[in-house]
Amino acid sequence: MSEVLNSSGSAGENRPQVEGAATFDKPQYLSHQQIVVVLFGLMAGVMLAALDQSIVGTALPRIVSEFGGLDKLAWVVTAYLLTATAATPLWGKISDLYGRRPIFQIAIMIFLIGSVLCGLSQNLPQLIAFRAIQGIGGGGLMAIAFSIIGDIIPPRERGRYQGYFGAVFGVSSVAGPLLGGWFTDGPGWRWIFYINLPVGIAALVITSMALKLPTVRREHTIDYLGAALIVAAVSPLLLYLNWAGNEFGWFAPGALALLIAAVILTVSFVVVEQRAAEPIIPLRLFQNSVFAIGNIYGFLAGIAMFGAIIFLPFYLQAVMGMSPTESGLAMLPAVLGILTTSIVSGRLITRTGRYKIYPILGAAVLIVSLLLLSRLRVDTPFWQVAIFELAFGAGLGMTMQTIITAVQNAVEHRDLGAATSATTFFRQMGGTVGAAIFGAILANRLAVHLAVQLGPATAGAQTNGPINTNDIQAIQALPEPVKTSVLTAFTYALDVSSWSASRSWRWLWWLHCS
Repeated sequence: MSEVLNSSGSAGENRPQVEGAATFDKPQYLSHQQIVVVLFGLMAGVMLAALDQSIVGTALPRIVSEFGGLDKLAWVVTAYLLTATAATPLWGKISDLYGRRPIFQIAIMIFLIGSVLCGLSQNLPQLIAFRAIQGIGGGGLMAIAFSIIGDIIPPRERGRYQGYFGAVFGVSSVAGPLLGGWFTDGPGWRWIFYINLPVGIAALVITSMALKLPTVRREHTIDYLGAALIVAAVSPLLLYLNWAGNEFGWFAPGALALLIAAVILTVSFVVVEQRAAEPIIPLRLFQNSVFAIGNIYGFLAGIAMFGAIIFLPFYLQAVMGMSPTESGLAMLPAVLGILTTSIVSGRLITRTGRYKIYPILGAAVLIVSLLLLSRLRVDTPFWQVAIFELAFGAGLGMTMQTIITAVQNAVEHRDLGAATSATTFFRQMGGTVGAAIFGAILANRLAVHLAVQLGPATAGAQTNGPINTNDIQAIQALPEPVKTSVLTAFTYALDVSSWSASRSWRWLWWLHCS
């Protein structure tokens, strides 16, 4: 796979020619001064979606205390994830047809409307429904923002600016729990949604004033059937991953029915897309090796990344006894690693025109860091954890945005939105699969290790009542030696999750080296 970026074209490959491509499909690049202004608006839009992934979880216990419905709590997250993932490819294709700026602004407005409605919710069903609306807008924020970068920045310069978006993800991963905890303990959990308003309005104002893109005028037909099928295919798969093991069991009839429905609808989607005049995801793009490998990479990266994101905060809170706010601060070394390497690697890509070395090196660093994290114990000092976090963040920083740069430079400009949204879509799907898989691994191995560790302490555990492993505060209040035994079981269970995540990154490393 060629990896040299030039100043005007692709990543060194012979890009497929599209019949009927018109002059309006040629990019209109902006100057550096114009890019800097627009970048703030795009980063604000991406911040909305990235922050939502980390800020809501902190407030969920307080929401349940007010509304009740613990059995439906997972839907607060699932409803957003479902609509956001399903809508991502649609936003990319629509932006290819009607132009980036108006579609990006529509996505922001839908997200903000959903945010206000979430803040005004009076019961849990309302909150779940409004989270679904919010997810529809959230699905377009990242995909279209990255597509706009491809519109306004020359290929050789994209790595330099893509690195800043990696920094946004890093900051959001820490700012989310901190803001979520502060709002929940202060003005109230509803402000985790209201805070989106000033950020979203700023993004609307900046993009309206500074983002001047030519209006796309193209004869087109909208692939309504393909759009319906991709939503229908993703929905049962996400429901299976969220319910199986908790509601039904992985191989229960209800769970298997969802999985079979997802497979049948996916095959139907592929058949329809092969015949569609304007497909949601043009299947011809998979003939491009950079696009095909990039999406495999994105899927595996999502699996591994979400496994570690679940692992670290859980260890910090359950084993080291930190509060949500303290665990957010304790993640700063990882953020520092992401900030440093994402910006530096982006600038080096711009300077040299070569990008392949960074995901290879990043995957190698991630493998080592995840293996180190799998060696954590109850008495591991925080300074060691911080070093392992720093390495983990450094590996992520070299991999997160590089693949988007490669994909954008490997496809025709007329397919930029569809290709970028497809890469975002597969990474989100990988994250969903990773969260489900590592959650199942953690629950399974925790039960096994608890049985082993509590052998000599079983009498003391039963005297003080059954151990609730879902209540971190209750675990911290356990008497010795039961507490140490339970925390040891947690570390062993988390070790398996981290080791499994490292296996995913070994696949990535092999994929890029091959």
